Amino acid sequence: MSPQSLDLTGIGKGFGADDVLKTIDLSVRPGEFLSLVGMSGCGKSTLLRIIAGLERPDRGRVSIGGTDVTDVDPSDRNLAMVFQSYALYPHMSVRQNIATPLRMRRLSLAARLALVGRMASSSEVLREIEASVMQAAETLQIAHLLDRKPAQLSGGQRQRVALARALVRSPAAFLMDEPLSNLDAKLRAHMRDELAALHRRLGATFIYVTHDQVEAMTMSDRIALMSEGRIEQLGTPDELYGQPATLTVARFIGTPSINLLPVEIGADGGVSLLGKPLGLQVPARHAGPATLGLRAEDLTISGEGLPLRVFRTEMHGADRFVHGHLLADERQVQTLRLPAGEQLAADADGVIRVSFASDRAHLFGADEARIATSLTERAAA
Repeated sequence: MSPQSLDLTGIGKGFGADDVLKTIDLSVRPGEFLSLVGMSGCGKSTLLRIIAGLERPDRGRVSIGGTDVTDVDPSDRNLAMVFQSYALYPHMSVRQNIATPLRMRRLSLAARLALVGRMASSSEVLREIEASVMQAAETLQIAHLLDRKPAQLSGGQRQRVALARALVRSPAAFLMDEPLSNLDAKLRAHMRDELAALHRRLGATFIYVTHDQVEAMTMSDRIALMSEGRIEQLGTPDELYGQPATLTVARFIGTPSINLLPVEIGADGGVSLLGKPLGLQVPARHAGPATLGLRAEDLTISGEGLPLRVFRTEMHGADRFVHGHLLADERQVQTLRLPAGEQLAADADGVIRVSFASDRAHLFGADEARIATSLTERAAA
């Protein structure tokens, strides 16, 4: 089946007095890999369950391929869901687990029984099911595991079986709810590569829920970052990292976390940090306190910069993360990302001086929304 678009219009959902989803509008393109990402409790899994039909929205509409399916049963939406727990039948072989969705759809109740199934093993339908199972197993490189039981498989192999079981249905879209969270770090990295490769091969629509920003950033065509039942920003990984729309997005996306500094916007729209002008200009209506965001890689060591007292360094392969306090504010930790071989040249008190290019800074107003800036003169910092 060709990939399908998926549209959510005005989706709202509450549980008791708790308004979990607040007017969600979202369009997923045919063949797109879109991730729903955010902290636990932001509503991303509830939204996925509404798409699947496992939850009914209190308001709004769900459309697949232009057809309204808001009131359609889950079994009739032609969507395949992969869960965090894999949900494999422990008494069945891999072959039987993968075949189950097809047997449930294409065989009568009598033909699903083991005895009748064996007697009818030469039927055309069963041969087609077996061919579909084999094709899915070969696609996911588990054909050699078809006769094993789930207990005989590793976590990564079980996840491939769950994916194969979804794949045989040729669904309009794949829905995945944190499918890698039960795997160790090394296997998660490997499975990220495999999922991205599978998406490229199939050209199918993937909607992927995760709280792990690395998964979202490395696999997605676009990311919908959710917070408190709303979509804070929808865009490509580069857009969320390089142009965060809100302070929430800036804090969530990026490793290490973005550095945040209190700044002041003057009555003339000039921005200053610790009393020094930064060479940034914004509309005067934003006058007042604001927050400056700086990525760790955008801070550099400079003899004319701001004093930073270093209290810890961390080696991360080719990078060194340097953590410290600006002497004017001991409460906030600031982090630099430097090449591992670069010398710190701290003074006797462990103080270095850092600076940054103003055109690499992110500015957020009192309402935490991004403020567009223009350059005036070169930053004093």
